[in-house]
Amino acid sequence: MFRKYGCPGLGRRALVLLSISLFIAASVLAMAAQATAPAKAGSTSVVAPQTGSLPSADSDEKRIQELVTGNHIIADQGVVDGFGHMSVRSLKNPSHFYLSQSKAPALVTREDIMEFDENSEPVDARGRTPYVERYIHGEIYRARPDVQAIVHSHSPAVIPFGATNVPLRPIMHMAGFLPQATPIFEIRAVAGDDNGILVSNRQLGVALAQALGKSPVVLMRGHGAAVVGPTIRIAVFRAFYTQVNAQIESEALKLGPPVFLNSMEAANVEKTLRGLVNRAWEIWVEHANASVVKR
Repeated sequence: MFRKYGCPGLGRRALVLLSISLFIAASVLAMAAQATAPAKAGSTSVVAPQTGSLPSADSDEKRIQELVTGNHIIADQGVVDGFGHMSVRSLKNPSHFYLSQSKAPALVTREDIMEFDENSEPVDARGRTPYVERYIHGEIYRARPDVQAIVHSHSPAVIPFGATNVPLRPIMHMAGFLPQATPIFEIRAVAGDDNGILVSNRQLGVALAQALGKSPVVLMRGHGAAVVGPTIRIAVFRAFYTQVNAQIESEALKLGPPVFLNSMEAANVEKTLRGLVNRAWEIWVEHANASVVKR
């Protein structure tokens, strides 16, 4: 027919184009059918997630990554300086915990994180030097199964309350977790007058954990504080607002007798704020990341 109208060869080209079109259409339909078909029994293929986010399930690796972030936050927010440290309990082996090697919190990386056993000794030091006061963490974890994370700081705002007869009490709503009188660890009661102040062995760690009791915070006379929580985020939140509460209480005492939160107010606001911890955590992460970039 095409030859009749003076277009020789057009029929063959048309057939080729038609064949190619049919092949492409068939391929597309086959791919669509494969994508919607149920997986065969025993198949091991997995669809990769489309985001780079961490898995939502708790794991030791996720805890370690948050531990690194938490170190950067407490440094960026002024809870610690070149000293102080924080840890997290191991999920796979709850008698163990993770803590950085001896390093300023702002500089902690994933490679600095070490695993410690039930006696607060490194599982695999690989030449890394542990913190002298790792026994703070090990003995609190032993005594308090509910504790999953610990922050130890030397906050100048907090130390006066461990060295005077003025109790640290909740004066602001953000610190409703504080008890009506925060307990104090007096190292002289255990090590005598000739002591090194630091919690440098298990005996002192045991005594500190006993002083903590069921409280979320224990003050350490002439030293600082240990703050605990059921998660890293809550422990960091509490460490930050323990310091803020101490600052506000000190200022209020200059004006006259403060009015503190009663136990009911404190319990009610603590329950509410537990659900809002991520709000603070997210902005703290942004600030800490910005500080890392500046360095």
